[in-house]
Amino acid sequence: MSFQNFKLSEAILQALSEASYTTPTPIQSAVIPLVLKGKDIMAKAQTGSGKSAGFVLPLLELLDERRGEGKKAKIKVLVLTPTRELTLQVAETFETFGKHLSVKPKVVTVIGGASIGDQLYKVQQGCDVLVATSGRFLDVLSKKQMNLSHLEFLVLDEADKMLNLGFAEELDAILEEIPAKRQNLLFSATYPQKILEIAARITKEAVSISLDEEETVSKIHQRVFKVNRENRGPLLRHLLKTEKYAQVLVFMANKRATDNIAMKFKKYGISAQSFHGDLDQQERSETLQDFKEKKIQVLFATDIAARGLDIDGIACVVNFDLPRSPADYIHRIGRTARAGRSGDALSFVDYETMEHFKLIEKRSGIKLEREMVTGFELTGESPKKEKGPAPVKGKKKSKKDRLREAAAQEKKSS
Repeated sequence: MSFQNFKLSEAILQALSEASYTTPTPIQSAVIPLVLKGKDIMAKAQTGSGKSAGFVLPLLELLDERRGEGKKAKIKVLVLTPTRELTLQVAETFETFGKHLSVKPKVVTVIGGASIGDQLYKVQQGCDVLVATSGRFLDVLSKKQMNLSHLEFLVLDEADKMLNLGFAEELDAILEEIPAKRQNLLFSATYPQKILEIAARITKEAVSISLDEEETVSKIHQRVFKVNRENRGPLLRHLLKTEKYAQVLVFMANKRATDNIAMKFKKYGISAQSFHGDLDQQERSETLQDFKEKKIQVLFATDIAARGLDIDGIACVVNFDLPRSPADYIHRIGRTARAGRSGDALSFVDYETMEHFKLIEKRSGIKLEREMVTGFELTGESPKKEKGPAPVKGKKKSKKDRLREAAAQEKKSS
């Protein structure tokens, strides 16, 4: 199948050709025809499968077909995402594939780290497509200076991550401000029960699309290395040399750790940089651009890089620190093997984290062999699980004890 089968306009097909998009991915093949038919969508697909183009292409087609002449642009599409980086990426996708349309749609991004006044001004000057992080969108919405009465499409991208950021509480405020009659498109790599409950509040007649995650994950060579915590850095430098990885994305547990290890790797002559939420928006954008342009070989990042970043050529993803949830493991490793390519995913474990990785394996439906590299073997012994002391009864008397004492006292005095 090719993109011509969807009967997209020549302008969009030209943009696809220029971007070297020749064959639609499975999620695109499933979603695009349904969106063009006006169906609500609830799609489950592995990160890296091409979800963004899956909704951007048909929405551009529908916007172009329905556009009135000589009218100021009004917000027709609202796309909500969990991170600034994903917001900017989705907006860029709209720009890339809509650039040859006779009337290029006006796309505005609304994200934290930038002037809310400037963003609101751009919206008021005319906007067809509004792409926003959910938190900043609510900030703008509270100003009561944005007209959403013409909205036709609501898109939630990476909905499960937004749930973790408190989106469930924010949803009602958003739904109150947008027309009840609209087309709803939900995309997520996972659909826990809470996401299903949110979906039920948004749409009652969505077509469910669930693609086989194994097809994408199977292109990722997953490996687990047993290594002491203090030897993880030296082991990673060793693997960079032996495996000759051109670009590596390394996930860390916290912001300070990303900064510290990036500085250490620089001292060894490795082009490394840190990426986390404490960087301002300009620093984050510049760092990602340098990584995309391969000016950075190793990017040490917190989990803000686990969702939605579409960077070609990441040969390897490393779980230097394991993710807290099994779902985040899938999102992390999905930064490699993008759009049908292959890639490696490495995880470092020690005695303290082995049980947690077993849980990740169980929830992810995988079973991986443990490896050790000569010179970096895991040493020491697994700590024995000791039974904690029996609970000590507190000094505060229970209600039952107080009643007994009162009864005894009453008996004495009578």
